[in-house]
Amino acid sequence: MGHHLRGLYVITDSLLLPTTAQLVARVAASIRGGASVVQYRDKSTDSEKRFAEAQALRALCAQHGVIFIVNDDVVLAKAVNADGVHIGEDDGELAQARAVLGEQAMIGVSCYASLERAQTMQANGADYVAFGSFFPSPTKPDASPVSLNVLRLARQQLTCPIIAIGGITPENGGTLVEAGADMLSVVSGVFATSDVEAATRRYCALFAK
Repeated sequence: MGHHLRGLYVITDSLLLPTTAQLVARVAASIRGGASVVQYRDKSTDSEKRFAEAQALRALCAQHGVIFIVNDDVVLAKAVNADGVHIGEDDGELAQARAVLGEQAMIGVSCYASLERAQTMQANGADYVAFGSFFPSPTKPDASPVSLNVLRLARQQLTCPIIAIGGITPENGGTLVEAGADMLSVVSGVFATSDVEAATRRYCALFAK
């Protein structure tokens, strides 16, 4: 399943999309613009809201043939029958997520700047790995920058899809695609804009070259 990953990977942000109605409307606009993967990211403790929103996005993505991933919550991913889950450094083990979600689930892993971690995760069955932050990011201002060289080396050494994240704009994203990123992952570059669909199209155009 992981081998078809290409294009724009959007991640929701509960601060930029505070209501369920806004969330669904703006994610729908990103799908119209060409987003291939939607990740639901909400670190709040409101489990009812999170379940309702994840369920709504799951239905929206299924309707349009877009992959739906839940950030950091294997139980929620299973409850809404998401396509998979994205785990960070502290978000539980890959094997544990695989045991809960099954072989068909797409499990992605944050690798920051660590090629070694990416190789280990690929060997352990990760469906994709994510590197970043490549540029200063409003979502994670403290993230240390990752050099383009990490991406180039990863492209040479890994066989799984590679996602780049962190401060990516339509202006700087092309360099990441050229260096080997299969997907660009964006939060505020899409959801902090007044025209989500148009912003999404600008990113998707980087893959058409």
